Amino acid sequence: MGDNNNVKLPPGFWFCPSDEELIVHFLHRKISLLPFHPDVIPDLHLHSYDPWDLDGKAMAGGNKWYFYSRRTHETTRITSNGYWKPLGVDETILSTSNHNLGMKKYYTFYMGQPPQGHKTNWLMQEYSHISHSSPSSSSSRRRSQSKIDYSKWVICRVYDSNCDNDENDSEELSCLDEVFLSLDDLDDDEISLPH
Repeated sequence: MGDNNNVKLPPGFWFCPSDEELIVHFLHRKISLLPFHPDVIPDLHLHSYDPWDLDGKAMAGGNKWYFYSRRTHETTRITSNGYWKPLGVDETILSTSNHNLGMKKYYTFYMGQPPQGHKTNWLMQEYSHISHSSPSSSSSRRRSQSKIDYSKWVICRVYDSNCDNDENDSEELSCLDEVFLSLDDLDDDEISLPH
């Protein structure tokens, strides 16, 4: 799937999967060649797009973009304007029943050429399925070279950390705060209270 502009979610629904849902309901099914509906996450080449170019190409969920990509070596995470650098943080994704499902790796986007790039606020979380994260034997590697190896798929979640207020809405005012602040703007003569 290359264009998610045709994806129609019912009113009031938006794409906001948990880590477990990304691995179990999307990545596992892709790796296992199982059908999944709706097929909303597109396949993109990570090195083909800068993070700000993902809008309209990747599945948008609020201010986050989701896409499948082939697992690449660290040196091939270079785009036309910069590169993704690992933060050195790997997180194990556990199911609600405490089973190990996969790994989440964190990357930050740097403008310019490695290693002298300038750090940006763009972050990427790369999800890999646990059963395929261990190194395979050389014989299975030789066999997989003759056909497409679907175990090399990952799901990427990309977002601008300056816009990521889904979990930290501390700066957002409540409705009551807005009402009280608007009352401060009024003169005492404009307010008529019942006696």
